[in-house]
Formats: sequence, C-alpha cells, structure tokens
Amino acid sequence: MKNIVVAENPILKQDYPDVDVIRVDGTYYMISTTVHFMPGGVILRSYNLADWEIVSYVFETLDNTPGQLLSGNSNIYGKGMWAASLRYYKGTFYVCFVANDTHKTYLYQADDIEGPWKKQEVRGFYHDSSLLFDDDGRVYIIYGNKNIYLTELAPDLKKPKEGGLNRLVIEDKDNPGLGYEGAHFYKINGKYYVFLIHSLKNEWFRTEACFSSDSLEGEFTGGDVICDDMGYRHSGVAQGGIVDTPDGKWYGIMFQDRGASGRIPILVPMHWHNKQPVFGTDGKIPRLVKTMDTRPGYVYEPLYTSDDFDYPIAEDGKVHLKKAWQWNHNPHNELWSTSERKRALRLHSGKICETLDKAYNTLTQRTTEPESFVTVIIDGSHMKDGDYAGITVLLGCYGAVALTYKNGIYEVVMLGKEPKNNSLNSAFGELQEEKEYARVSAGGPVIRLKCKVKYTYRTDTAEFFYEHEEKWIPIGIQHKLIFKLDHFTGCRFGLFYYSVKETGGYVDFIDFNYSVVPKTGL
Repeated sequence: MKNIVVAENPILKQDYPDVDVIRVDGTYYMISTTVHFMPGGVILRSYNLADWEIVSYVFETLDNTPGQLLSGNSNIYGKGMWAASLRYYKGTFYVCFVANDTHKTYLYQADDIEGPWKKQEVRGFYHDSSLLFDDDGRVYIIYGNKNIYLTELAPDLKKPKEGGLNRLVIEDKDNPGLGYEGAHFYKINGKYYVFLIHSLKNEWFRTEACFSSDSLEGEFTGGDVICDDMGYRHSGVAQGGIVDTPDGKWYGIMFQDRGASGRIPILVPMHWHNKQPVFGTDGKIPRLVKTMDTRPGYVYEPLYTSDDFDYPIAEDGKVHLKKAWQWNHNPHNELWSTSERKRALRLHSGKICETLDKAYNTLTQRTTEPESFVTVIIDGSHMKDGDYAGITVLLGCYGAVALTYKNGIYEVVMLGKEPKNNSLNSAFGELQEEKEYARVSAGGPVIRLKCKVKYTYRTDTAEFFYEHEEKWIPIGIQHKLIFKLDHFTGCRFGLFYYSVKETGGYVDFIDFNYSVVPKTGL
C-alpha cells in the first residue's frame, strides 16, 4: 500500500535528544533539547513518524547572558535549554522548558508552529517538566528527578495556583545511577499516565517506566515498561513522548545514547493491554517499524545541508540561514555576513581566544551516522597574525583542521583536545589541554579543507584533510570522539574563526559541501 512506510531505527541518525511528540490532525511535531546552540528549541515535522524535517525554532536567542554570549571565559556548555514539553490545546501550541544556566522555567506560546512565539516565565524551576491541559481547563505540570512532583498552575500559567494541587506522586529511592526524570504526562481515556526514564539500580542502563492513576489525587502505580538496547553498546532506549495515529495505532519516540554521534531518536511501536502500555514485541524494540503515511509522496527537506551562502535579505531586513544551521551560543550578528562578499560566509574576529571553543560565531550542523564529511574553501587573505580558521568536530574533546597565519606564512594545522578516559558519562573537566598534532605549509591564503567522522559499534573517530594538487592529503591523527557531560551534545561540524593576538581580521568560507556515506548491508 502506498500509505505504508517502513521506518528503520534509529530514525534520524542525528543528535535529537529528550524528544516530545504530538499530532495535530495528520501532522506530527517533535521538539528536542538544543542546549547551548542558537536558534534554540528545534521543532521537526513529519507525516509518517519515520521521515522528519526541521520546521521551526522556538527562539532565536534566550536571554543574552554573558555565558550565552560567550563573553570572556563564560559559556553555557552542557547547560542551556533542556527537555521541553510540546503541547497543542484549543488552537495554541505551547512549549515549556527550563534552562540550566539561568535556572528559570520558560513558556512559549504560538498560534502557528512556525511562530511567532510569545515568551513568558513560570515562577519556579521545573526540571524535565511536562504540561497537561485537563478536560476541565485546569493546567498541571509534572517534573523532578528521583522525586516526581505534580503542581497545578494558575490560569495565566505564570506561577503555581494558590491553593491548587501540589504533591509528590512518584519516588525512585536509593538509585545510585539515574533516578526517575524526563516526565511525559498524558490523560488517555480518563486515566492519567506518567512516563519516566531512569537507570537500573544494579547497573547503568537507561530504562523507561510508566505509572498511572485514575485521578490526580490518587496513587500512581506502575514500573518499567521497556528495557532494551537493540544490541547496541549496552545502551538502553528511553525518555520520550507517545503519540497516536489517525487510525488509532500508538508509538513511542525515545532516544538512545549512541556515543559521540549523540542521543538519537528510536521509533517504538506500542499498544495497550488492560489500560497499560506495552512497548515493542516481546520486550524488544524492532529495527524495522511500519507506519502509516498521511501525506504520501511528500518530499522532506534533509536534516543536513550544503550551502553556497547565496542568501537574500528577507522582508524583516535579516538574513535567515538554512534551518540545519545553528550557532554555537548566541551569535554576534555584527561579526558575520553573507552580503559583504557574494556567495561566501564572512566571519570577522571579535575577541582574543586561547582555544576555538571560546570563539564567537562558530556555525554548526549535526554530524550524521554512520559516516559523514564536509568540505569548504577558506580564503584567509585578510587574517591577522596568529589567526585560525577552519572546520571543527565540536564537542568537549574536539578536533579541528585550520588555516593559520603567522609571521607572514600560511599553514594548515590539525589540533584538538583528548579525553583523559573513554567514559561516555564522565565528569566535567576530564579533558587534556588543546594540542597541535601537525603543521604543514598551505602554500597561500586560499585552501580547501575536509573533515570526516565515522561512527561504528566500538569507536567514534574524526579525520582531517587539506587539498593539494586536487588530492586530499590527511593531516594529523585519527581523533577519538567521546560523548561527555561537559557539552552533553552530539558531535557537530563547525566553521570557526578566532584570533589569539589581535582582532580585526576576517575570513571567507566558500562552497560548503556536506555528504553522508550510507550504511551498507543490514
């Protein structure tokens, strides 16, 4: 049948963690954590739950704090926007989330999924929250870690309702790993359901749980509902939303830790038995999942993009980059342009940096499993002494290939930071100092560079190249990539420029190409 689609897990092959999903008529919308990247609060759209495209972002920037602006040595790596709740109620879209750097709760509202979004704050800090609009018009928020609380909000949604319901509903006592969090709250056929993620107590293994009650005042009972890693790295699939289709079928979309590529969505079929959710088949998540397409033949915009940087000025007087692009932290808009030189992204140096992760205006895209690579031409004719410009694989233990200018000479360097250990979830600060691994002559101010990432069952690596006489020449080491809490995001390709001695220079990035090497075999 033309309206049947077979989805292959993982469905997106990119870093989209902490997802929440809704359906409005025949269209599905999904929001994901974006942490320190701007614009933030990415929303994707699908008509079949298998194929997705970026439709909008909730905010361009959040609060313009020193950390969000990368002022001095301030940053919000591993903080920022987390685990949003996406809801649609009586013609209005709602997005609620906390930012772990400002310690505030934000609520955005829009009549259209593409915005504009109206921003307000909710008094209090509601970790990994989920909204519920009840049948009687009252609104509740459920949230927490280990201890899960339920609070009724005031009608204006700006604070808890005075005298309203406020109670502890679920506890995960004495869990040495991850206690219950990542709440998703639903009312289905008169019954209340809370879906949560936690780890098994005897070992680190993400697991999905569900608790239910016949009333908001009653006892919530339940337990684990799916505990499966799909045979991948002993990495459990959990945390996400559930959604029904127009023909009455149900699915969950949850994430799986997949190393340096990030936390990637998995589509899980589910059904109801005695009013309780049953995920997968015999406790296992299938690799292939059938879904119904509500818009057969629709062509989705890819989640990654090449770019010639040929952009018009929009009616609002701004340049709007392709949706796959996000800046690392808030952009400094006076320091970038696509109009100063036709068909080029021009980055101006705006601060003195010791390392590239402190640079303004690094422009990023998610890397893609199992193997992806990017190339770009860099014109460094107007670099200042000591400047660096190039391609990075951005995460805590980043690597990079760069054009640098020093004492009148242009050279290509490969540099990066190495982790002190291979733990996927190790503590902050467990990185070596930035190190230079190789340096060769560039032969002049214009050069094409290449960066390739490869994700396998055992290792995640990046390799770097420069073009010489129409051949790609490898430079430096095969750089190991490790997902860590310091950034808490999957690896990104990034275009960067920074100065170590004096500001005032600029570079042009030309002919950016992004390619994905498809997986071979089953």
